[in-house]
Amino acid sequence: MTLTFPNRSRSYDTAHQRVRFLGYDGLFEVPFFIEAAAFPGATHAAEEDCLAAFDAERAMILDVARRVYSYGRKNMYVLTPADFKRGTSTGRSS
Repeated sequence: MTLTFPNRSRSYDTAHQRVRFLGYDGLFEVPFFIEAAAFPGATHAAEEDCLAAFDAERAMILDVARRVYSYGRKNMYVLTPADFKRGTSTGRSS
């Protein structure tokens, strides 16, 4: 199946300073997180700033999420600044 993102909702995880969003591979829910440090110009992890940055860069973030997902299936994916550098990706899982 192909990874899709039909649900536009996202939320901020204050404890880990990251934005959570969901993808779907068929009927399977695939949780993704993007670290606050991955947003351009991120100097601090204010919730409203991270959510606004996520919304502004949604298409690019989802493209990176698809690429990271294609490297192998995991329980969850944490996108880091390294994932946004062309040709590199680790897609850490927890």
